[in-house]
Amino acid sequence: MRPVTDEDLSPLARLDQEVFAEHAYPFFVLRQLYDVYGDQLLVVDDGGELLGYVLMGTAPDRSRSWILGLAIDRRSRGRGFGRWLMAEALKRLRAQEVGEVRLTVEPANAAAIELYESLGFDKVDHYPDYFGPGDDRLVMVLRL
Repeated sequence: MRPVTDEDLSPLARLDQEVFAEHAYPFFVLRQLYDVYGDQLLVVDDGGELLGYVLMGTAPDRSRSWILGLAIDRRSRGRGFGRWLMAEALKRLRAQEVGEVRLTVEPANAAAIELYESLGFDKVDHYPDYFGPGDDRLVMVLRL
């Protein structure tokens, strides 16, 4: 695990597209997120390929941070990378004295919901059409 670099942006965009398809961040948005939150973007690689990432977005007053993205390469799932990235993100956010962490997740994504609940997140709301018609999301929160 390491901080993201400029060289990671293209592989990061490919990974995001693979995992999130129509909900993937366009390259220019990833570029801007990197420019704004680069110190809150961690990646896992195997020395050659990008295997996953987590992106945090923290409010300037540190009252709240959002997990703006967590993605693991399909071939690398089930190896603990998602948990590892989330644990490190939460460790860093606690060290910054962030008040709470929020994220959204597709209601049918049982594996992700299970991971988040095992880390202490609670479901707090269900938003119909969060990403557009028929694209609902659960909002989960962890108070730090």
